[in-house]
Order: sequence, then C-alpha cells, then structure tokens
Amino acid sequence: MAGSDKGAVVEEIKQRFEASNAAVVTAYTGLTVAQLKELRRTLGENAQYRVTKNTLTKIAANEAGVSGLDEHLKGSTAVAFVTGDPVNVAKGLRDFAKNNPALVIKGGVLEGKPLDAQEIIKLADLESREVLLAKLAGGMKASMAKAAATFEAPLTKFVRTADALRDKVEQGGAGAPAATDAPE
Repeated sequence: MAGSDKGAVVEEIKQRFEASNAAVVTAYTGLTVAQLKELRRTLGENAQYRVTKNTLTKIAANEAGVSGLDEHLKGSTAVAFVTGDPVNVAKGLRDFAKNNPALVIKGGVLEGKPLDAQEIIKLADLESREVLLAKLAGGMKASMAKAAATFEAPLTKFVRTADALRDKVEQGGAGAPAATDAPE
C-alpha cells in the first residue's frame, strides 16, 4: 500500500473513531464473506464493521485520542465502530459469536474507557437503552400516581365539603347567613 493510501486509510479510521461512541475489536479468521455480510446486516445502522490493519488502526486511534486498544490489535482484526446503542451492538456481536465461534471479541472502548472482552459481554447482558428508558418512565408514572393519590384524598374531601357548604348557602339552609331586605 502506497504512503498516500495509508494516510487516507488512517484518516478514515480516525474519523470513524471520532464519530463513534464505542468501538469493539474482534478477530474474524475463519469467517466467510457471507458470514461477514450477515454480521454487518445483524449490526445494522448501529455500527460499521470494518476489517482493518493493526498498525494503521493503532495510528488512527492514537490520533483520535483513543487509548487502550493496542493490546487487542494483534492478528486478524476487524472493528465495529458504534454510532448507535452500544448495548445492541454488543448483543449482536455476542449472539453472532455464539453461532459462529470464529468471531472472537477481543476488547474495545466505550466513551473513552477501555473494555476487555468480558466487559463487552457484560454490556451485552444489559437491556437496551429504549427498554431502560421505558422502565424508568413506567416507574416514574407509578410514583407520580401514588403521590397524586396521597394528595388527592384530602383535596377531594375539601372540594366536596366546599361544594356542600355552597349548596347550603344557595338553598338558604341551616347555618347559612340569613338574607334580610329590611334596612337597619
């Protein structure tokens, strides 16, 4: 590869690191082109899966300010540059690796923090961001309903009492001030 080509590749990889919130380094030796295509389809729009040269990836990562990947950049390497939910990508890689043992998760980085393979697997065990947000919203709704019920009872009693007093006054009932037409 010519020097100018290497520079362009380094710049492209650097831009991918900068645009990503996470990156997962994998070994792919033994996977067929069809399997790699299936993996890319599995990851969908959440990540771009790219076979990379280790030396160029190290240079690009360093230029992008990403550290902690050097130990994973040995042997055949491909990087999943994550721009979506990192949990979904970790699940996709983990599940694909279960069915295709030739794919090996080596490690990665999440929002600047280096991760080893076990941490990525733990990340895959989390629920997706959407599910966690839905659970949070459900919990908040239940808490708000409980809080509203706590305040609703006294307020309801007050409104009923005020309505009853107003009705009595309007009907001239007992306890209501007497209306007099005579001057004093």
